[in-house]
Amino acid sequence: MLKAVFTIIILNVLINISMIYAQGPEGKNFGFGIILGDPSGATVKFWTAAANAFVVDVGASYFGSPRIGVDYLWHFDAFRSRIANLYAGAGGALGIGKGNGFWYKGKYFREKSELGIAARGVFGVNVIPENTPLELFFEIGMLIGFSPDFGSSADAAIGIRFYSNLD
Repeated sequence: MLKAVFTIIILNVLINISMIYAQGPEGKNFGFGIILGDPSGATVKFWTAAANAFVVDVGASYFGSPRIGVDYLWHFDAFRSRIANLYAGAGGALGIGKGNGFWYKGKYFREKSELGIAARGVFGVNVIPENTPLELFFEIGMLIGFSPDFGSSADAAIGIRFYSNLD
């Protein structure tokens, strides 16, 4: 059953990628760049509709290094501006990192690597200067961790993406 659901999801994504409706800077649909803060690393954005996009971030974070995050965003024109917009989204994060260490007979030992899994809500603002293939953004997020321990935390980051078409 799980394989069938996974196969349907993959087919749906592949079919919809061919129908991407570009809404990024200068009508381009694919952005890549850097993100600084938490996480710090690389970021890519795929526009799927006039106000929707997928974002994938890979980098270092307190949640784990490396941390991989995927968010689905909804953009809305709160400022009545072509340059600045707000967005909100939901997604998840996967972090791989070391567990808590401990002292034993004068030496410090670290536990094995642990896998962190969290749900994420995000809110941000993006600025797309006119006549440029760039997007500047600032976002804050809330993580609700499920593994290895249940808990919550916040993260914040700034970044820049350069856009081109995936033709």
